[in-house]
Amino acid sequence: MEDAERQRRERRLARDRRRREQGRPTYFESDASLDSWPVSQDPAERPTAIVRPRRERGELTELEARALDEEGQSTQVGAGAPVEAEPEGDVGRGLARSGAIFSLATGLSRILGLAREIVAAALFGITGRINAFEIAFLIPNTVRSLVADSALSAAFVPVFSDLLVKGERKRAWRVASSLFWLMLLGLGGLTALFILIAPWVMQVFGYGPHHYGGLATGLARILFPLVLILGLSGIVVGILNSYDHFTVPALSPVLWNVIIIFGLALGVPSTSSHSTRLYIYAISILVATIAQFLLPLPWLRGRDDRLHMVIDIRDPAVKRTFVLMVPVTIGLGLININAVIDQLFATHFLNRNLAPAAIVRAFRLYMLPQGMFSVAVATVLFPLLSRHAAREDWAGFRSTVATGLRLISFLLLPASAAAAVLATPIVRLLYQHEHFTAVDTPIVASCLAAFALGLTFNGTMLMLNRGFFSLQSPWIPSWVALANLGLNAALDAAFYRFGIWGIPLSTSLVNIAGTFALLVLFRRRMGSFELAETTRSFVLVAVASAALAAVAWGVWHLLDSELGRSLPAQIVSLGLGLGLGYAAFFGACRLLGVRELETMLRLRRGHA
Repeated sequence: MEDAERQRRERRLARDRRRREQGRPTYFESDASLDSWPVSQDPAERPTAIVRPRRERGELTELEARALDEEGQSTQVGAGAPVEAEPEGDVGRGLARSGAIFSLATGLSRILGLAREIVAAALFGITGRINAFEIAFLIPNTVRSLVADSALSAAFVPVFSDLLVKGERKRAWRVASSLFWLMLLGLGGLTALFILIAPWVMQVFGYGPHHYGGLATGLARILFPLVLILGLSGIVVGILNSYDHFTVPALSPVLWNVIIIFGLALGVPSTSSHSTRLYIYAISILVATIAQFLLPLPWLRGRDDRLHMVIDIRDPAVKRTFVLMVPVTIGLGLININAVIDQLFATHFLNRNLAPAAIVRAFRLYMLPQGMFSVAVATVLFPLLSRHAAREDWAGFRSTVATGLRLISFLLLPASAAAAVLATPIVRLLYQHEHFTAVDTPIVASCLAAFALGLTFNGTMLMLNRGFFSLQSPWIPSWVALANLGLNAALDAAFYRFGIWGIPLSTSLVNIAGTFALLVLFRRRMGSFELAETTRSFVLVAVASAALAAVAWGVWHLLDSELGRSLPAQIVSLGLGLGLGYAAFFGACRLLGVRELETMLRLRRGHA
């Protein structure tokens, strides 16, 4: 056995010497580990060696198994590929299929979320006390973005995935367990602090003792525990995503929305008090968030280990996660602080009894395609990007980022065009019921049209941010987010004079500026990443989206004038406008040779 092992090792080293002489990647010569990984180093300056995963229980890890399989083959592997790759078409179809599953699950949750918003708009409108609720909900949501959920997951997934790639699976779960309990203790204390200081926080937004201050404070105290719950959820979802399991985490928001709608349907008819109805709304959100956290827990079983009671703050991977969280928190948190600045302008310089809720209602519609498409694409590709970075497969990394940017543009540009030209009929059909009146429709519609301008760029920023997070170099998007913070405040100060829609307009312009800044910095960091092909795809999709806008508006306008504005007539006119508009979009994409359309068609044929 010793002779056989020695001969096998000699064959490995001889093969690696030949590969190194040819300028191709090696598999077994590097003993790098997480503890010594210089994450701040430019990938272009790193040697093209793949870290050697450690074995557990005598089993071969993924990289060793693939490399040993290669020993008996004469297949040539390209210089940029660290492991023998699947055929490009299979990889593309696999990614597209994962994205489609996640997108469908996320789409279902967004549709239910839209139903929740329709119910809330009908029950509460956009004037009066509902604005205090929106601010009370905004604060814990912002704190959550700073220290939990997305920020934690973005820092945790690369570290956890890196340990899995290296075969250190028990250590990966020990790190996850430590982070889980540290979040429980830390965020529990933070939640208690914010519950205590809630009255002073609400006063900052103008909701003091003489203007719905007691209501805003009470609602905030009910909603602040979301920070703790979503922090723990970030660990659970991060683990599942690292194992390429996306469906259940994507379905958790479905349950969240169902519980809220159920709570409103049962609780609101039992009282005529507007304030009591808002408390019912807040309690329903809290209960739904607890259920959202509990739902994915059974799917942690049977992975490699389980979460257990341990706090190991000395593990370098635990420290690395918190180190990564600092810039990720700044990067993602500053984006959400922009929303806080927007609402400060809305409450102090516009109308605190109208502007906050109007902006939020438009934002919910804006987030429907965002959540269905860009979040789905970025979430599905994020673990793959992390693995490419861990294996130093920079060609695969750049290609994945470019693919993500093109898919997001293909999916969001037409949605942006449709939302811009059909904002008024969309808002009228969805929101204009009961307490949401015809006077409110143009206010929210103008905000939606302004948000639509930056829809695609918000998605591309998300994708580029995930690229930097996967490189474990999150300070770059953090500096961009900091610059965007100042730009957003300046634009808010300039545009609020236009009316409530000036606040969403400043957000869109900030998204455009942020995308171009990230593209420049990413290209400087990684070199060429199919930018010419991505730009070509963007231009072609933009042309097809213009065709969509023209056809959709023309069809809607004709039918609207002929059929009137009864509910069935609105459904027909808007539905046919969107349907024929998208038919024009896909037809234009086919004529222009947009490759992303072919990807979707291959996926459809594969399902058939």
